[in-house]
Amino acid sequence: MTFQPLLPLPILAVVAGALALARVVALWRVFVSAGIRRRRAVMRWAAVTLAVLLLIAATTRPALLDEGRRDARPTAGANLNVFLLVDRSAKSNVEDYGNGEPRIAGMREDIAALIQQYPAARFALITFASKSSLDWPLSADVWSLRPTIAALGAQNAGPDVNAGAAENVLRYQLIQAAQQYPGSRNVVLYFGSGAPGSHSPQGDFNLTSGSVAGGAVLGYGRSEAIDEPELRRIAGQLDVPYVHRDLGQPSRVALPDTPRRVEADRIELYWLIALLAAGLLLGEIYLSVREFRRGRIARRDLAS
Repeated sequence: MTFQPLLPLPILAVVAGALALARVVALWRVFVSAGIRRRRAVMRWAAVTLAVLLLIAATTRPALLDEGRRDARPTAGANLNVFLLVDRSAKSNVEDYGNGEPRIAGMREDIAALIQQYPAARFALITFASKSSLDWPLSADVWSLRPTIAALGAQNAGPDVNAGAAENVLRYQLIQAAQQYPGSRNVVLYFGSGAPGSHSPQGDFNLTSGSVAGGAVLGYGRSEAIDEPELRRIAGQLDVPYVHRDLGQPSRVALPDTPRRVEADRIELYWLIALLAAGLLLGEIYLSVREFRRGRIARRDLAS
């Protein structure tokens, strides 16, 4: 069995400790106030506690290895952190990519192809317009990332775009990746159209030298309709090439060489553990609602 925790182990340990303390306090209250119904209260406490423990276990992403399919596919992207910076401003809704598709559609297609090409890599998704946000923390869970990318759309934001808005979030994510995955390499892929027509000050990418091992700045839309000088400026700051993208063209994005190894397929178990926890919590919700309704009926009878 293997594990791929969704959170760093120190953070997971702190969360688990806090939840354990909360459950101990809840048990003390049961013994103080349950009275003659103490046995039933303890059973309910045990069920909720077990559900909490199962949810913590699910966040570690336990999986079985299917050794029978060890030769099924080679994996590329091992020990590689890929940071996806995606422009979700209104400019990404402009329908001048390929045969009249929105620019964001081309970004989604290229990201999906990249995930398929590097299945063993860890991915993080940072989106931006005038400001930026971390939409997907760095994780190897590409199975769950795919629907997130497929649903990625542009925001109905104003025309003032800061093409460098993702710098601050990216910088802290690179620092965290170096601490969490020592020895790994970081790749930055920027998807956008610059900031054509924007009156906002444009930010810079002032990253630590050597923190980015490769990647590219990808421009979407007609060359005359996007801000290619701005995209090339960003590419220079990230020390990666600029590539203009169009429908049907090969991506021409060369990521750093990564070890290609053959791995056994992972049979994920977290969904089964989470399902058991959900069943226990639904039982507690049912009992709580029933007690609430009985209490209301009793109060109504007393009032009448």
